[in-house]
Amino acid sequence: MPSVVPDPVVPAYGGPCVSSLVPALLGSGAPVPEWLPEPARSAGQVVLLVLDGLGWEQLQARLDLAPTLAAMDGGPITTVAPTTTATALTSISTGLSPADHGVLGYRVRVGESEVLNVLRWRTAGGGDARDRYPPDKFQTQLGFAGACPPVVTRAEFSSTGFTRAHLAGTRLAGWRVPSGMVVQVAHLLEAGEPFVYAYYDGIDKIAHERGFGPYYDAEVTAADRLVGDLAAVLPPGAALLVTSDHGQVQVDAEPIPVAPELMADVALLSGEGRFRWLHTEPGTTARVAAGAQERYGHLAWVRTREEVVDEGWLGGRLSPEFERRLGDVAIVPFEPVAFLDPQDTGKLQLVCRHGSLTPAEVLVPLLACGPTGKAGHGWEQPAAR
Repeated sequence: MPSVVPDPVVPAYGGPCVSSLVPALLGSGAPVPEWLPEPARSAGQVVLLVLDGLGWEQLQARLDLAPTLAAMDGGPITTVAPTTTATALTSISTGLSPADHGVLGYRVRVGESEVLNVLRWRTAGGGDARDRYPPDKFQTQLGFAGACPPVVTRAEFSSTGFTRAHLAGTRLAGWRVPSGMVVQVAHLLEAGEPFVYAYYDGIDKIAHERGFGPYYDAEVTAADRLVGDLAAVLPPGAALLVTSDHGQVQVDAEPIPVAPELMADVALLSGEGRFRWLHTEPGTTARVAAGAQERYGHLAWVRTREEVVDEGWLGGRLSPEFERRLGDVAIVPFEPVAFLDPQDTGKLQLVCRHGSLTPAEVLVPLLACGPTGKAGHGWEQPAAR
C-alpha cells in the first residue's frame, strides 16, 4: 500500500465541467460562466470541437507540437465519471451529469445478466441490441437544449445505436476524411448556423493502438493543424471552442484478472478496465469490497455503489432504473493498471486507457479562439519537452 493514497479527482458538476458546456453556450438568460474562455463568451457563432482522448496533461506535455492550441485562450476543466467516451459525449450533448442521463459507462448491465457495449450497442450473447434495448429509450434526454444543431462527425457513425442515444434530434453532417470536416463546418457557418458541434476521434484511436510515442505525437500535430484549419474558416464574430471527453494513461502491463476468491462471490463484471464494476451475489457486497480493498488498495480506489454515489462521482442520486445499471463494488485504479473482464475482449489490446479519476484522465482542455486563430492573453505554457 502506498504511504499516501491519492484522492480521486471528482468532476466539477455544475461548474467547469464538460456537462456544463452546452448549458453555458445555448442556455437562455443565465449569466455566462467565468470559466468559459473569452472568445466564446460573446461570439455570434460558436463551433464546439471535441478532440476525443486529448487530456490536459497530455497537451501540456506537447505544446511544442500544438502551436495553434497553445496560443488559444482557456485552461483545464473536468470531464465526467467514468472518464469514458460513451458517458462523456452524452454529458456534453445533453448538458447533464451521468446520474441524470444514465449512460453510466462503456459497458453497463441491462436486463438481469447482460452487459451492453454502448459504443457498439451489442451484447456478448445477443449481438445487435438496438431492437431489444432501443437507444432512444435507454437515454431519453433531449440533446443541445432542443436546439437541433448540425453535428459534424464521421459519416459511418450516422446509424449507430450510440448516435441515436446521444445525438437524437440533431442534423448529422458526415465527413469521411478530416478535411471534409473543415468544408462541412465552413458551409454551415456560411449558412448562418449559430452553433455547430464537431467531433474528431483520431487522437483517441492512436493512443489506444500505439500508446504515447512518435505516432501519438504525430497525431497531436495533425489534430492541431485541423484546429488551425477550422479557425481559418471562422467568419467575423465567430469562435472555435475546443475540448475533449477524457485524457489517457498508458498501461503497459496485461490487465489484472480479478482474484478467484473475489470472483467466487461475483455474478457479473461490467464497466471498463480502469473502472471495473463487480456485480456481487446477494449478501456478499461487504465481503467483496473488503477483500478487494485488501488485495488491490495499493493500486486502486475501491468503492461500493453507495460510496460512488455519495461521494458525487456520478453527479447526484440515480433513479432506480439507472442504479440497476451499476455494479455493487467498483475497482478504479490510480496506478497505471487495468482490471480484466474476459467478456470485454475489445479492450485487451489497448495500450493507453481511461475510465478512472486520475488527473491525467479527468482534466481536459477548454480552449477558444476567434477567426484565423487569434486569441487573447492565452494561458501559461510550461517549458517544451
